[in-house]
Amino acid sequence: MMVHSSGTLQAVLALILLLVAGCGSPDPSSEHEHWRARGGGPSSIRYSSLTQIDTTNVDQLERAWTYHTGDATDNSQIQANPIVVKGTLYGTSPQLKVIAVDAATGDEQWTFDPLSDSLDVNLGLNANRGVTYWSDGGTGRILFTAGSTLFALDASDGSLVESFGTDGRADLKQGLGGRAEDLYVSATSPGVIYEDLLIIGSRVSEGADAAPGDIRAFNVRTGDLEWTFHTIPRPGEFGHDTWADSTAWQRVGGVNSWAGMSVDRERGIVFVPTGSASPDFYGGNRKGKNLFANSLLALDAATGERIWHYQTVHHDLWDRDLPSPPSLVTVEHDGKLVDAVAQTTKTGFVFLFHRETGEPLFPVKERPVPSESPLQGEEPWPTQPMPTTPEPFVRQKMTPADVNPYVSDSVQAVLRSQLQSLNRDNMFEPPSLQGTLMFPGFDGGAEWGGSAFNPTSDVLFVNSNEVPWIMTMLPTGTEDDEASVAGGPFAVGRQAYRTHCMACHGPERTGGGDFPSLVNADQRYDPREIRDLIRNGRRMMPSFDYLSAGKEKAIINFLFQREHYGLDPDTMRVDETRPNESPYVMAGYEKFRTPEGYPAVSPPWGTLNAINLNTGESLWRIPLGTYPELSAQGIPPTGTENYGGPVATAGGVVFIAATLDRKIRAVHQRTGEVLWSAELPAAGFATPSIYERNGTQYLVIACGGGKLGTDSGDAYVAFALPNDS
Repeated sequence: MMVHSSGTLQAVLALILLLVAGCGSPDPSSEHEHWRARGGGPSSIRYSSLTQIDTTNVDQLERAWTYHTGDATDNSQIQANPIVVKGTLYGTSPQLKVIAVDAATGDEQWTFDPLSDSLDVNLGLNANRGVTYWSDGGTGRILFTAGSTLFALDASDGSLVESFGTDGRADLKQGLGGRAEDLYVSATSPGVIYEDLLIIGSRVSEGADAAPGDIRAFNVRTGDLEWTFHTIPRPGEFGHDTWADSTAWQRVGGVNSWAGMSVDRERGIVFVPTGSASPDFYGGNRKGKNLFANSLLALDAATGERIWHYQTVHHDLWDRDLPSPPSLVTVEHDGKLVDAVAQTTKTGFVFLFHRETGEPLFPVKERPVPSESPLQGEEPWPTQPMPTTPEPFVRQKMTPADVNPYVSDSVQAVLRSQLQSLNRDNMFEPPSLQGTLMFPGFDGGAEWGGSAFNPTSDVLFVNSNEVPWIMTMLPTGTEDDEASVAGGPFAVGRQAYRTHCMACHGPERTGGGDFPSLVNADQRYDPREIRDLIRNGRRMMPSFDYLSAGKEKAIINFLFQREHYGLDPDTMRVDETRPNESPYVMAGYEKFRTPEGYPAVSPPWGTLNAINLNTGESLWRIPLGTYPELSAQGIPPTGTENYGGPVATAGGVVFIAATLDRKIRAVHQRTGEVLWSAELPAAGFATPSIYERNGTQYLVIACGGGKLGTDSGDAYVAFALPNDS
């Protein structure tokens, strides 16, 4: 690979690009020259100040190296945004191995397997979006989570740091209370560093069995728990009165930060986006606004004390978690440069706040929404906050005129009839027994890939989904254990499946979204494998280790449709603790589709958007991704569902993979024109990283596939300019 030989030439090119970009001011921080943390750095703006690759030569990019982890399986994924420190790239594999490879060649340096028999730990395979690096100037450490265990590794060789926690491991359930001991707790996103602290959130169940989602800070040197912030306030704490039942904190879970965080190290503030309270779709047993659910929290990074907060959804009934770390930006507002924080949402809004006070820079209106629920005991909140600027970057309503135009008239008529049978007039229509349209869908709008921000132009780039889903609620049933036993083992298993499994796998066990079908499960699994899945979880599936042995056996009997296990009525009466059980459960994650499997709404189904954060103006919007079979019919690009995010560079380019067509693309920041694309060995459902090594600028993407019906992969692929460019 060849680098520009003159440092002066690099400076001139950077200056020209700055002038072309227009308004805004350059960020003088060296943070953006490296990729030492997920999202590019603590500000999480996914931006690189490197300029070797630009709009004039990006079409010459070629594959520089490929590294295979060798452990992909059916439906496995790699969602990691790799980091690069001192010439080594660190990431994770489909089976949660930590990998360290030479960033210039892709040659393996070491791997660490948290599932190794020698570690004697029992871990589920949760999704993982990367690792965290810390150093005090000496040997660096890699902080990494698998299941409910936080590991500290020596960055030079991958060995466990014995002085951290217990033999290099700390328990992620620390500080969550006794209720969490038997419940599912993991972390999909890596923690962030502030001085000697690792601040981290968690992933918990989204049902009535959810553990608390408190934010914790661990000492990077010792593994000790340093502080805890209660996301469901306790008596005497700010926000406790937003829960109608003063005992809610003792039984309600969730309100967790699974998406990751951003840190203003100069101010000592960590910015924490949170998700909904559990269960996701019924709030009759958690009435009130429910702080600090669905909120952006600004906490003192040293102590965990609240500085400010802003709740983006009140009393969430739609799983409208804040899906990604916010971007710490500087914008020009009312003639002044203002340090701000930008948070994108699943509903397609951009909230822009003053970084120190939490005041919105653009007006946010509390607008009336439907407040009558057909579900007994439910009390939806009557208003929801909606920014007036920027305008939403997705459509937020689907009408009969919006059905997919690329199907026959008769199919369009069926789709319109189905649409009209749903509650659909407002994106905050409460969940219902008849069915409620979710548009934007469960997966956005914006998703976990996050957004990119160019600090020299003050433009935010965010990809989004525009796929409708259908949410239908069903009663969980009221039969007691003795009545269930009287109905036979399948009745018991059916009831347990309905309560604990149906929301993901559907009432007919056919799956939906990214959740697999369990029809004919006996042809793919033996009873022991199903038992291990129930106890340990895997990827998107949480652990149900708290289930009684009787319910566990009953579920297996139901799935296999035969009495593999005999059921003891006395055992069946001993059930798990249900402090927050819901009388309703969602019938499954159902996409609203055409018979061919395409979204029922008109395109675009996935987009990439550019928004000027100084003015709130939308600059351009393009479809992101294609279906080759539709393109062959002469249908214009439709965009596809997409997972993973963009990165922006000082070279005027936005790079993004994320689509199911297995492409990575380079897009012109000013025009939205696609300048280059390359096919990947598997879909890149992850966010790329940009770095420099030995004078060469690299673009790297994890190609794990495994979502949206795509094949799974095991590759990290790096691109660079050819030697003679």
